[in-house]
Amino acid sequence: MASATQYATGKRKNAIARAWVSAGTGEIVVNARSLEHYFPRPSLRSLIQYPLEVTGLMGKCNVKATLYGGGTTGQAGALRHAIARALVTMTPSLREPLKKEGLLTRDSRVKERKKYGQKGARKRFQYSKR
Repeated sequence: MASATQYATGKRKNAIARAWVSAGTGEIVVNARSLEHYFPRPSLRSLIQYPLEVTGLMGKCNVKATLYGGGTTGQAGALRHAIARALVTMTPSLREPLKKEGLLTRDSRVKERKKYGQKGARKRFQYSKR
């Protein structure tokens, strides 16, 4: 594994993550705060750390990230995407296991827009027969 820092961006919904991954002690810093402080929910923390678990680099890589836009779940997904992409840039042999787990694919699901003449994206106004 190269000792240089690798940069990658990840996106999910309206959230954008920029991640710098380098060899280190396994410290993850998000917007100048620790991972536990920025993401209090354990499910989101495990979601973010999943690319490191798959590749077996859990305590061997430092991650420094900046997040903006979207909500907490979208930001966690964007950071997961960014970390996976940075790991592939760092070590190209990790591409196959990350691709197999679907971590390199950008999740294209976004909120559908509201349509005119309707209450929401799909819901119609109540129909009155009489």
